[in-house]
Amino acid sequence: DFRELIDLDYFRLIDQKIVSDLVRETLSRTVSAGDVTLWVRRRRQGRWFREFSHLYEAIEDAARFLHALDEANLSMESLADGVQRYCGSWFRIDQLYRKFTYHVRISGQATLMSALSDRIENLYSNSYLLKLGDAFQIFVDTAPRWEAFPLHTQKEFFERRVRPFLRKENKVCVIVSDALRFEIADELLSLIRQEDRYSAELEAALSMLPSYTQLGMGALLPNGELAIAEDESGAVFVDGQDSRGTENRIKILSKANGLRATACKTDELMAMKGDDCRALVREHDVLFVYHNRIDAVGDKRESEERVFEAAEESLQEIVRLVKKLTGANVNNILVTSDHGFIYQNRALDESDFFGGEAKGERILYRDRRFVLGKGLLPSPGLHTFTSARLGLSGGVEVQIPKSINRLRLKGSGSRFVHGGASLQEVVVPVLRINKRRTSDLSSVEVEIVRGGSALITSGQIAATLYQTEAATEKVQPRHLRAGIFTESGELISDSHDLTFDLTSENPREREQQVRFLLTRKADEANGRDVYLRLEEKVPGTSYFKEYTSLRYTMRRSFTSDFDF
Repeated sequence: DFRELIDLDYFRLIDQKIVSDLVRETLSRTVSAGDVTLWVRRRRQGRWFREFSHLYEAIEDAARFLHALDEANLSMESLADGVQRYCGSWFRIDQLYRKFTYHVRISGQATLMSALSDRIENLYSNSYLLKLGDAFQIFVDTAPRWEAFPLHTQKEFFERRVRPFLRKENKVCVIVSDALRFEIADELLSLIRQEDRYSAELEAALSMLPSYTQLGMGALLPNGELAIAEDESGAVFVDGQDSRGTENRIKILSKANGLRATACKTDELMAMKGDDCRALVREHDVLFVYHNRIDAVGDKRESEERVFEAAEESLQEIVRLVKKLTGANVNNILVTSDHGFIYQNRALDESDFFGGEAKGERILYRDRRFVLGKGLLPSPGLHTFTSARLGLSGGVEVQIPKSINRLRLKGSGSRFVHGGASLQEVVVPVLRINKRRTSDLSSVEVEIVRGGSALITSGQIAATLYQTEAATEKVQPRHLRAGIFTESGELISDSHDLTFDLTSENPREREQQVRFLLTRKADEANGRDVYLRLEEKVPGTSYFKEYTSLRYTMRRSFTSDFDF
């Protein structure tokens, strides 16, 4: 039974056995998500964990996904209720699916994980994505206007989120990350909070419809009127000004009353020297920074399968961008997005596509999740909106395939899509970040719990190490090295690199059992005092200092004839 191997770390084969059995039992639903999480945490201390880490992470994500889906009640009372419930808990299912898919892909063990991957994929597509899309569509069809009060709409972003900083004469930077959907921003929230002196809060907004880049980007700028161009460009005009491209967006920002504002791309900002970046901030009250990795990767058929890797890269890039900005004296940062997206990792079935073709007096623009035109003809599989119903000016009509269905588009991918009215596409994040003046990070404390005896009478010793508090975003994990040492500091056992990152509020669940095997050098210490010592690495060096220790007396009747 693999359970008997969880605390053993003698051979690489043990990890192979545990991983294989965990995959099988997670698939057969014979283990709970809580147990899987605890087992994976215990394996983290092993010497081969790094090699198998993506597999362990994938298994844990799969178990948590299955549990979350079991617990989810995907019903709603209204469009606004559906949005609120998605922000409250349903988004976690998308997040766990993304993390599982990412770790399986990076592990390179497609064969080992194939049956579990198929199960997760089937459940995600049929029992979650389609089911939720169908339920939400009922309220999309009947909504007189595209709104989800009390959530603000995307076109209110500047007045509701940016303007309050300006009224208080505070500078603000807005990072707009293309296709950064809500669940990815939730992970970004956690990463930011783990940084020293940073605080962050996440809220949601309702994107414009159709949920595509040009409209979302235009809506985030100061605006009185938004209109989709009545030609084949798909362009969006903000108070009569074309909003495509950074230069046009700078013009729109500059026209706002009394506003010192500009915009740039992430690459441009990151390439700036410190003085130049500080000057840019000093000379403007509002700075928009455009980041584009997720959409750039996902929107191409040849690269859409790498979109979850792009999400991981985006998280790290945005953290670096935030640090660059705060280093240039920006204390207030907003991170948002133009739209979300739907992604399904496996090839789609015929049933995932709208069977017909959008028709009308004039088709202006086609995409995989929406059509723009004039005099669009009704169709059972499409829902038609007027611009007025969507809070837009002009006479362009919009058709969107119902639920999560796609429209066929030559030369285009179909697994990564946006533009429609699914919750994954239209719930966008508004992450508010602030940097404080004083440090707000600490690390967990660790104690050695003495067992019944202070004597070592055999060739091994088991010890209990207790993490005194739960790890949080601001109370961070502690990394220690543990071993048995003589009074002179000589190591006489194997050494363990340990991470204390347990998040449980239950003290019993924050205990770690560690077994030390004595080496032949321990024979020379027989009859003397020895020490179980926890050591911590001195930051920026290769040296370790003592964190805490506990004294034992070596009193063995038999010593070892072996060299280990």
